[in-house]
Amino acid sequence: MKEDLLYLIKYLLQEDSRYSDVPIPESTNEQRRLLRSLMNVRNPKPIDTEFLRVQDKFLQEETERKGIVDVTELPATQADRRIILWQGDITRLKADAIVNAANNQLLGCFVPCHGCIDNAIHSAAGIQLRNECNKIMRRQNHPEATGQAKITGAYNLPSNHVLHTVGPIINTPLTENDCVNLASCYQSCLELCETNKLKS
Repeated sequence: MKEDLLYLIKYLLQEDSRYSDVPIPESTNEQRRLLRSLMNVRNPKPIDTEFLRVQDKFLQEETERKGIVDVTELPATQADRRIILWQGDITRLKADAIVNAANNQLLGCFVPCHGCIDNAIHSAAGIQLRNECNKIMRRQNHPEATGQAKITGAYNLPSNHVLHTVGPIINTPLTENDCVNLASCYQSCLELCETNKLKS
């Protein structure tokens, strides 16, 4: 695992001349943070298949280490057997789909190791997720509207898909329009689930 981690870091450092002088830390945890940072700042573009093979192996081992939570094994609520309330790291969740609070570019968070869910999902999924989102946005040729959603693969996440939806950004007192836009996020995701026959 340590060799894979170092291989991935060295590849990404060599890929971009701006980072060629970045030192590789000694600690494994700091090396993990460096890898995540390099993945976070990488623009969408093709990459070598050997890198993807090593990255996928590494990220899947990381997910196993964190522990996978299978939604079919979680207890349902008393009121409705179809509803499960669970709190935890969404990147551990094994379901038909998880939902990402995306920005209107759908490319993930470019801030190294940022604490947002967008960053966490893209970091755990691997760089293929940003590349797929980029293809969607290039075809679409305009930012994703607030309240809308797109579906992608989940790559190295335990879920099968990721639903990316753009929620309202609220910096002022809450308005009726904010509520309508947020409701539209839920509606758009549920419609994608129905269209793609997703059950969880």
